[in-house]
Amino acid sequence: MTSTKQQSNPPIGENPIGEDLAADLATAALGLARRFHAGATLWVVSPQWEPHAHHVAVEFVHPVIMGKRALPAVSLVEPDPVAQCRVAVRPGDVILAVVSADEPDVLDIVRRAAAWGADTIWIGAGPRPPAGAATHVLWVDSNDPMVWATGRFVLMYHLLWELTHVVFEHPGLLEEDHTDAVCVTCSDEGRLAEVVAPPGADTATALVRTADGEEHVDVSILESVAVHDLLVVHGGVALTRLDATADPGER
Repeated sequence: MTSTKQQSNPPIGENPIGEDLAADLATAALGLARRFHAGATLWVVSPQWEPHAHHVAVEFVHPVIMGKRALPAVSLVEPDPVAQCRVAVRPGDVILAVVSADEPDVLDIVRRAAAWGADTIWIGAGPRPPAGAATHVLWVDSNDPMVWATGRFVLMYHLLWELTHVVFEHPGLLEEDHTDAVCVTCSDEGRLAEVVAPPGADTATALVRTADGEEHVDVSILESVAVHDLLVVHGGVALTRLDATADPGER
């Protein structure tokens, strides 16, 4: 995960980004470029400030620098962004949110993203989201209510776009290291799953969606299972249900 250090507003004339945020931007750009390289689409949501969603998508789809490739990005601006993401996002995609830390729909999106197989980038200002809430957090620590309309804020996603293209100029950076640890007993890590169809009266299995696609899992140790429940699955068995009010950093 990216840095969660506090970054104060720099004095006029100094670097508007700061060392910590610059490092977070570089890490996010590397991850985003790798996802694009593997065929991802970038889905952008901004329930509080719809123009930001359109602006970010346009940056990636319509490059203004000669020779830079257009990258697939779509702004999702319907009233229910959770439902939109559920339908649109496919494994390997990236969801980018431009929103404050307390926006309920985005809190729900980031806690479900792992079940959809998506990375998340959270761009915002003011109080930070919980540690680990998103794959990458790009944050301006400012209490200025107008910071969302400032050049310093917009500069963040402009730099994200530019740094993503810098990564493409170095093909050796585009290959990911797939060495995640798994259980040595059953070779299956604990995974987040979203219920697609609950079990019927004569079965103890539910159809769920995970980062690897849809599958049936044993839910017999849980009292009840409903559509869109989030479960932790290990070895083909649902071990627990995640509380909808849980800190997204705890998923």
